[in-house]
Amino acid sequence: MYLFSKRIFDICSSLLALVLFSPLIIIISLWIALDSPGGIFYRQIRVGKNQKEFGVFKFRSMRPNSDQAGQITIGNDSRVTRVGRFIRRFKIDEVPQLINILKGDMSVVGPRPEVPKYVQLYSQEQLKVLTVLPGLTDYASIEYLDEQKILGAAADPDKAYIEEVMPAKLKLNLNYIADRGFWLDIKLIFKTIGRIVR
Repeated sequence: MYLFSKRIFDICSSLLALVLFSPLIIIISLWIALDSPGGIFYRQIRVGKNQKEFGVFKFRSMRPNSDQAGQITIGNDSRVTRVGRFIRRFKIDEVPQLINILKGDMSVVGPRPEVPKYVQLYSQEQLKVLTVLPGLTDYASIEYLDEQKILGAAADPDKAYIEEVMPAKLKLNLNYIADRGFWLDIKLIFKTIGRIVR
């Protein structure tokens, strides 16, 4: 019953959000197009439920082909555009993932989907996070909202992510899976909004 109600909630809330945010989507799209060369949207391969890969949608916040220099963004990364800094600050770059939710690739609440490079490093226990749909937010998303700044202070950001940040996030992901329920999802949505706007 929980999974059925969760899917209904995902469809209704993502449709409503797309309608409500349509003026913002148009404005951000125009801003990105005028700010720097390249497409408006960015599609990155992530790993979802049952280790199935899918393309996650985002507003483009970096210069074209920036991911060739690494998949971690740190501090005042020079690859990030002017508009990119703004939309990342308020997580607006994630809005296009409402389409992923409608498609059934993602849920509103669930572990954030990871890129294949890092999923290959998961232990058998950590792979349990791939037994559920990934989401826009969960415990780890809230706890590591300033992940970019944390990694920016590390001598080796990639190593810090693999050895410190990723295991901590996965532990929180597993805690969410163990406790998940409709009211916990609602609580995490409001906590996420509160962290972003404060």
